[in-house]
Amino acid sequence: MGLQLYDTYSRQLREFQPLNPPTVGLYTCGPTVYDYAHIGNLRTYIFEDILRRVLEFNGYNVLHVTNITDVGHLTSDADEGEDKMEKGSKRTGKTAWEIAELYTQAFKADLERLNVLEPKVWCRATDHIQEQIEFIQGIEAQGFTYRTADGIYFDTSRLSDYGFLARLDIEGLQAGARVAMAEKRNLTDFALWKFSPTDQTRQMEWDSLWGRGFPGWHIECSAMSAKYLGTFFDIHCGGEDHIPVHHTNEIAQTQACHGTHLANFWMHGYFLQLDDAKMAKSSGEFLTIQRLVDRGYDPLAYRYFCLNASYRAKLNFTWQSLDGAGTALNRLRTISHGWGEAGIPDDSYIQRFTSHVNNDLNMPQTLALTWEMVKGDLPDDTKKATLTEFDKVLGLQLADWSPITDTIPEEIMALAQQRHQARLEKRWQDADQLRDQLMAAGYSVKDTPEGPQVNSNE
Repeated sequence: MGLQLYDTYSRQLREFQPLNPPTVGLYTCGPTVYDYAHIGNLRTYIFEDILRRVLEFNGYNVLHVTNITDVGHLTSDADEGEDKMEKGSKRTGKTAWEIAELYTQAFKADLERLNVLEPKVWCRATDHIQEQIEFIQGIEAQGFTYRTADGIYFDTSRLSDYGFLARLDIEGLQAGARVAMAEKRNLTDFALWKFSPTDQTRQMEWDSLWGRGFPGWHIECSAMSAKYLGTFFDIHCGGEDHIPVHHTNEIAQTQACHGTHLANFWMHGYFLQLDDAKMAKSSGEFLTIQRLVDRGYDPLAYRYFCLNASYRAKLNFTWQSLDGAGTALNRLRTISHGWGEAGIPDDSYIQRFTSHVNNDLNMPQTLALTWEMVKGDLPDDTKKATLTEFDKVLGLQLADWSPITDTIPEEIMALAQQRHQARLEKRWQDADQLRDQLMAAGYSVKDTPEGPQVNSNE
């Protein structure tokens, strides 16, 4: 059996066959760069990274494209409210262009710390305004648009299967329940191009044949994916929150302009939850990778934590579960480092591993198999080679890890480890006291993803 993937559009598990083998076109929805990504956002990118690694493990060449939304995304996701870039600008005192660059680089740094492979193509919305305008012109030429006082809108009533991805009950929607009506003809209509307000100057706006303004959120992905992957490509991914609005509207735009539903497979990662509540930036309190690092956690421990659940299942985050993931990861590192040089992988384990990852990216079974192999009776060099193959998908950078060794006295290192453990257990006062003891003894300690790094002050 080949690679089986769950397609949200058809609601079934399907065998994957690339449209243009051996190349696979993969588009993953990127961030709106008005703030830091939280670990719930990053769970989706870990899932997409696993998907790409599995495709490459199966021998495909993956043309991976990710967008950067740096304009045109309103706070309500429904063509109303304040543009998120303008909102971020007011919060930080920086220009919209400055915060776009700041948070784009922060996002890329988070992906690097999580060992998420960089896409082959990064595409910023602001670098593709002309492509978006031309795409809207194509939709307009097919008779799917109309003009209101505040923009050019897509007429969803012209598509008989609009909302199929999300199985939307169009008739059952109540006026104002999802979007404000204003001059819209239908509840589900959405903006393709928004006119700039006459009573204020926007930081990001452009001229078009309809008037000065800025693109709606959804058009950028239809336009940029068409440019880099074509109007019908293999796989489109994002978070489950994209299903009812963003991805539904992407499909509508491409159907109207090109007659396809954009991608052959639609795949969605599910939410990370805190005490059974979805993690979201709107709450004002959210966890970033940097906050995990500040508490002494290795970012790859969070990656390992995410591997414990299917990407299509909600995952509940607790500090205890992250502690467990960190312990398991460090144990795996320590054991595999002690095996020495790699020999030849074990074929039977590679076949079983392939079967698990090809079963819709079944990472819980894959982790279980990994530990079965680690604890088994294979020679150490065979284990090392087999685990190295596994790690092409797991992405835990096991071969790059080595214990920190130096000439620091054992009693000083013991204090540093005690402080590290106190931080893991959130005993902050104890951790501070232990740090003071280290400083009094003439040593400084720096918290790194690999553990405490102790240096002499002499």
